[in-house]
Amino acid sequence: QVQLVESGGGLVQAGGSLRLSCAASGDIICISAMGWYRQTPGKERELVADITSLGSTNYADSVKGRFTISRDKAKNTLYLQMNSLKPEDTAVYYCAARFRDYGPYDYWGQGTQVTVSS
Repeated sequence: QVQLVESGGGLVQAGGSLRLSCAASGDIICISAMGWYRQTPGKERELVADITSLGSTNYADSVKGRFTISRDKAKNTLYLQMNSLKPEDTAVYYCAARFRDYGPYDYWGQGTQVTVSS
């Protein structure tokens, strides 16, 4: 079992920055890939960015060049640096982890709200 706890969400003006963190605990040695997803009311959860065990990253087109995903294995923490935020980035952001580099995610955090005002 893996537990994931997100933090760092909040209210920010358009053009501003936020850094989300996701602290992992439990069977962390089994974690391979991790990622960030987001969801707005009435829409499906969408991938924002993910990172494999070897550090390969993947980003949604909508956040490329603005968001950066990183992982500190020593601290068992996943980060998402979000710059040049736009109102359309407003969503609940979820951290996810899986035991393989590819495939569906096995574990999810509870989510953290990010609100970008115009």
